[in-house]
Amino acid sequence: MTAQARTRIQQRNRRLILEAALEVFAQHGFRGATLDQIAQEAGLSKPNLLYYFDGKEAIHRTLLGELLDVWLDPLRALDPAGDPRAEILAYVRRKLEMSREYPRERRLFAGEILQGAPRIEGFIRGDLKRLVDDRARVIRGWAAAGRIPELDPYHLIFSIWALTQHYADFEAQIRMIRGDATDPFAGAAEHLEAHFSRLLEVRAP
Repeated sequence: MTAQARTRIQQRNRRLILEAALEVFAQHGFRGATLDQIAQEAGLSKPNLLYYFDGKEAIHRTLLGELLDVWLDPLRALDPAGDPRAEILAYVRRKLEMSREYPRERRLFAGEILQGAPRIEGFIRGDLKRLVDDRARVIRGWAAAGRIPELDPYHLIFSIWALTQHYADFEAQIRMIRGDATDPFAGAAEHLEAHFSRLLEVRAP
């Protein structure tokens, strides 16, 4: 069924299912989630759910497809013609904002990776790898021109992912340590900006 052919009700029900599935997958993971749970969360019958999707795998793939397109945007936005430090720090801020704004999507993605990425291996080896390779060349070029220190561009990108995603993936742990009423992201932006600013500072020989 094409998007153009769907009625308004069909579009609404499809979105209800995807929103419900995101909640269920975020809570229980792919293996722990069931169609019954998704149908109940969506307020639809299981047969009605299966009218829109062939099964749990199809729903999961649809969610991941929507997520991955959005997930690449911050790295795509890194401008090779811009100021290196400003561009990298802006990337850090965008990744941290996405961790705050999309915690369920983060858990969905993390769960898939922890399983070995069976449903998105092609994406990681294809679109994601090509984009990371391209941005790594940009970062190497900046370093070669003396605009930032010599560093491994892949580990720089990986460390940005790890440090920004931690606040969403381990929110419960942060709250337990800092207090249940504490915003897990409080002070994170300032800390990360200071950390990466120091890392990217070009020191006189």
